[in-house]
Order: sequence, then structure tokens, then C-alpha cells
Amino acid sequence: MGGTVGAPRSPGGSVSRSPSSSNALRRSAAVAALAVAASLVVPATAGAAPASPPHTPPDESAKQPVATGYGGAVSTVDPDASAAALEVLRRGGNAMDAAVAASATLGVTEPYVAAIGGGGYLTYYDARTRRVHAFDGRETAPRTMRADSFLDPATGKAIPFDEAVTSGLSVGVPGTLAQWDLALRRFGTRDLRTLLKPAIRTAEHGFVVDQEFRDQTAANEARFRDIVPTRELFLPGGRLPEVGSVFRNPDLARTYRELGRRGPRWMYGGGLGDEVARTAARPPVDPAAGRKVRPGLMRRGDLRAYRAQRREPTHVAYRGLDVYGEPPSSSGGSTVGEALNILGNFRLDAKDPATALHYYLEASKLAYADRGRYVGDPSQVDVPLDELLSSGFARERACLIRPDRAAVAPVAPGSPDGRYDPCVPPGTQTRALAYEGPQTTHLVVADKWGNVVAYNVTLEQFGGSGITVPGRGFLLNNELTDFSMQPPAPGSPPDPNLPGPHKRPRSSMAPTIALKDGRPKLAVGTPGGSTIITTVLQILVNRIDLGMDLPQALAAPRATQRNTPQVFAEPAFISAYGRALAARGHRIEPFPGPPREVIGAATALEFLRPGLVQAVAEPVRRGGGSAMVLTPAR
Repeated sequence: MGGTVGAPRSPGGSVSRSPSSSNALRRSAAVAALAVAASLVVPATAGAAPASPPHTPPDESAKQPVATGYGGAVSTVDPDASAAALEVLRRGGNAMDAAVAASATLGVTEPYVAAIGGGGYLTYYDARTRRVHAFDGRETAPRTMRADSFLDPATGKAIPFDEAVTSGLSVGVPGTLAQWDLALRRFGTRDLRTLLKPAIRTAEHGFVVDQEFRDQTAANEARFRDIVPTRELFLPGGRLPEVGSVFRNPDLARTYRELGRRGPRWMYGGGLGDEVARTAARPPVDPAAGRKVRPGLMRRGDLRAYRAQRREPTHVAYRGLDVYGEPPSSSGGSTVGEALNILGNFRLDAKDPATALHYYLEASKLAYADRGRYVGDPSQVDVPLDELLSSGFARERACLIRPDRAAVAPVAPGSPDGRYDPCVPPGTQTRALAYEGPQTTHLVVADKWGNVVAYNVTLEQFGGSGITVPGRGFLLNNELTDFSMQPPAPGSPPDPNLPGPHKRPRSSMAPTIALKDGRPKLAVGTPGGSTIITTVLQILVNRIDLGMDLPQALAAPRATQRNTPQVFAEPAFISAYGRALAARGHRIEPFPGPPREVIGAATALEFLRPGLVQAVAEPVRRGGGSAMVLTPAR
């Protein structure tokens, strides 16, 4: 049974929805006009589970980008997910419990970016020990994947990227459930069955379709139509879901309910894992479709072999803060950290933002060059992480930055070898920027005890591989396209991000937590593929160096420099700073994509003083986000 779409109706039985706010305000202001219609009770759509009794929701179900208060705070892209986290906090759960509940709910309401068919990275501050921990739930390649698995044997060249995306070949072993299990066993206080309940209600009752969801579906329509269970789920009745209709996913509700009973082993060695492997190996393509969908390499043993990893987070000191991030296999923590170390050699003046942004762009350029050359899965690549994050290496890289002139990109990687001269000339070897889809999501949670979660979860592309597990209500990822698909030419430097057996592809996800005097100060992260790193870095510079408060730091216009000839920027950034930066030699161009495309969709929080937390989401980008607190400040 697939997804079902019906008219707006009165939701019930959950603090995560309200006829006057949550459903009506969900995602964008355009949906707000449906508030009256959403309060009307209509019969449940065929296939949807019966609604629970009506419930009078609290005020926090309304969508708002900033919330300040006590007792717990959350920020996600979606009010249902934020309310799910708040429900857990209200009932005594901690930040880790709430983050899992929010993530599961995003699997319902943001199914093209968050699903148990994907993976992610989670950074956690434990208030009891005052330590930060990192959890790696990145997908892995199957055992039989090789460095040349994405090459066309007929040409010796990488297969077309779009063909690789929509294929079983791109599907990595999902890591989300193993990550939840590991994180909850270490720091959670509630069982998974309990934490899935808000998501189950949301899947049964449905959510109001907004323009963003319809547009994402429309962008995927051609490939969704060619894959039978995906068409049945996301194109109910063969049509795009209409803005204002209610989208339900009873298949996912049943899957979550069974997962609550069976536990994560159902994925890693049980029947659900068998279904995932079978679907990736033999994608359920409509025989009448003309689309070529390559089979995958995943087998049931690959799921049995999967392990989420606890890792030591990256750490750098910056302007009196201790900044922690995700270590490899993500490049987020190492690249943000290296860029901050480089910027630490310069004075960034809030009265001269153009110069500060020049340094930000140049530091990003250098850090990205080193990321491309050195960072990969640490289980299979020798990543010089300590040297990449050393002050000596940062000084050597910083000396290449001129205050009045941008370096011509791409610049060469440095040599993080422990032998650092005061200054060295640029080298000659460069590596092209690998493609990473910009579609993921990020959430932050803090609880009353001071524990903090920053969590990125993803499928890679909007819609992942486009392949839905039949009858299960979730899409599979296409994360293996994050590998470098073409081996380097003979004589070129080695590529740390080539495919390999059980290898994790490099990521840019950068859930970041900053401490001051051992206590949490900031937590921030964003979607955006390879722009994640620059967005997190720019938000930190805005907040720490340029004197913005956190809402201003998130709302400020963005630019991204990833060691490319161009600096890609949002229109408002070009209007404000384009001329001044062009005078320094920066080649500023609009960020590519549709007119509505923006850089990132960040979520963040800040401890304003002990106990008082401000949660912040995007006010506009991608329809805005949802910030909530348990007890609002008066």
C-alpha cells in the first residue's frame, strides 16, 4: 500500500499538530491560508490508520524561526519534527531521545532527505562529563564494490551521473537505525519503540502538502513514475500531490511500528534488511518504462556487517571557544576546523565586513584544497587529521592569503607533514571538486540538563536513489555517488575518496558544537552538500567575529568558496558585497539552481545564559524552519 492524499482535516492525538497552527503553518506561509479548512473533520482516506481522539495542542506547534526559553529547545526544518522532540523533552526524555524522535518524524514529513534508508552524523555534548562525542552513521559500500565500479566497461569512463544516482549501484548500506541504536544505548533514556510513536502518528494522520514538497516531488516525477513502489507512494493516483492536501504514509507507520517491536536488528540481519538488499540488487522498475536502472551490489551480508561508529570529535580553539565537529569519514569537522585555524591568524573587524568575508573565502579555498587531497574513510585511508588541525599548518596556509588580492583557484593542497616554514609558495597539483548533492537536513536539541545534540541526516539527493522499498514507505539513499567515480590519471596524487569494499564515502556534513569554559555555547549545522562546510563556517564568523546575534547570523546572505574559480553567492550577498570582493579579484557568480535555490537551510541554538536557550531556524530559506522551547521566556 502506498501513500494516500486527502483533503485537509482535523488532526488528533498528538501534540505535534494543530488545526489552527501546525498543519496550517507547516513549511511555508502559503499553507497558512488553509488553517480554516484544516480544522474541518473529513473521513480518513482509504488505507490510512484510524485517527486517535482529538487533542488540544499547545501553542508551540506553530511554526516560528526563533524561540527563546527554558527547560529544553529544538530547531528543525519542520514543526511536526520539532514538536515530536518537544513532546519527548516534556515527558522527561533527554536531548538524545528527542533527537531520535525528531529524526524519525522527519522521515515522514521530509521523506526525500531523511529516512531510515539513509545515514548521517551526530555530535553530542554530555553535560555530566562535559565531553563531546561523535557518532558516525554514514552508509558503507557493499563488500564487492571496487574503485572502478562506477566505470562503464565499454568506455572506461564514469557512467553518467544521473544514471548513477537512480540505480541500485548508488545505494549504500543504510546507517541511520544502527546510529540511533548506538547513540540511545550510550546516552538515551527511552527505548526506540517509545520514540517512534510521534512519527507513527504523523505517518497515520498525514501532513499538509506545501509548495516545497510538491516542487521536490515534481523535480523527481519522471524517475518516480518509472519505479513502481515509488510511484505508488509519492504519486498517489498517478498525480503530483496538491498543495493543501494531506499526505499520509501508512506503509511507513506499519514499518515503524514493527521496528519498535523487533528493534534495529530487523534491519541488520533480519527481514527488513533482506528487503532492502533485494530492492537495491533488483530495483523494482516498471517493465514498460524506458529507463535503464543499474542493479546494485548490496547483499544481505553487507547489512549484517554494518556497524555505526563512535569517534573522537575534531577540536579547535577559536576566539575563546572550543569548537567540536565530525571527524572523518566526514570532512566537516576537519575542514571547518582548519579554516577557523587559518582565520585565527587574522583580525576580522565587524566594521569592515567585506575584508572579513575576503579572509573567510580565502580560508575556505585553502581548507577545501586540503580536504580533497587528504580526507577519506579513516578505516581505509591514512588521514593526517592532527596535522590538518595543527596551528603550525594553519599558519603556513594563512601566509598564502593576501589582504588585497584573492588567490587564483583552484589552489594546491598544502603539506601537513609537521615541518612548517613561515611561508611556502603555492604548488601545482590540484583536484577537482567532487559532486555532493545539497539535499539533507539538520536538527539541534538541548535539554534541561544541558545535554546538546547537533544531527545531520540524509539520503544525498532529494529523493535519494528514487527507489522505495516495496510496502515499507521509505526511499533508499544514493550516497555512494559521493565517492569519486573516476580513478585519477596515472601520475596524479592518490584520491582518498575512491570506492572500496565496506568503505564510507567522504561527506561534508558538519554538525558542530562550541563550548565556552566547558559549557555549551553554540550548536549549528545545515544541509547543502559540499556547501555545508562553508555555511557552518560563515555562520560562526557572523556570530563570533562580525557581531551578529544568532538569528542574524543564520539569516545573513551567504556565499560559498570550495576551491573553485568562482565564488557562488546568493543574490543578497552579491548586492551587499559583490563589488568590494570583485575588486580583490573574487569572481562572484549567482549560486546555480532554480530561482528559489538558496545555500543551506541551517538550524542552530545558543545558550544565552545558564538555562536560557535560544533556538533558531531559517526565517525564509526553503520555506523557513521551526524553533521551539519547552517554557518560553517572558
